[in-house]
Amino acid sequence: MGSKNSTAAKRADALRSIEAIVQAAAECLGRNPEASLSEIARAAGVGRVTLYAHFASRAEVVDAAMSRAIDRGNDVLDTVDLAGDPLLALARYIEAGWHLVDQARALLVAAQRELSAGRIRELHAGPAARVEALVARGRAEGAFRTDLPIAWLVNVLHAVMHSAAEEIRAGRLTSDRAADHITATVLAAFTPPGTPVPETGGGA
Repeated sequence: MGSKNSTAAKRADALRSIEAIVQAAAECLGRNPEASLSEIARAAGVGRVTLYAHFASRAEVVDAAMSRAIDRGNDVLDTVDLAGDPLLALARYIEAGWHLVDQARALLVAAQRELSAGRIRELHAGPAARVEALVARGRAEGAFRTDLPIAWLVNVLHAVMHSAAEEIRAGRLTSDRAADHITATVLAAFTPPGTPVPETGGGA
């Protein structure tokens, strides 16, 4: 019995350490994409030996922090109403999605530096599937173009969001204007050829 209790206690300690490290990584990398593992370990209240006992590399730490951010983002996106007019639904998705990207801009930079493009696509599979379903419905209703693959259009949306984050870092765009810019750009890209692009209310 004592051995089982000891094993359970060690497992619980390990889980607490992992949770603390992932939380600290999200916070540290969210402020500075170049935050070191030593900084993350200190913020988590553990030593580097403990950190490396659970994560073999910086990439694994970044992966865990990014996975956590995307999982929490998916919970938020689950609450977005994607019913009704596909154009309005897309605008609502962009508003909510951009808010999440904006919050995780620095963490995204760290992920782009440490993780492969394939792994980043894999992590974004949940949000991508949600948009794919919306685009498919919009195409069926004549709101979105059908001459380009759905996967391409979804990639365009995510690329524009990530480009907005880059523009903010470069000082060429402000966060409060980004959603309008993204919506205008994506609607122009999604609108069927020859059809007027819907007004978005965004300005220069």
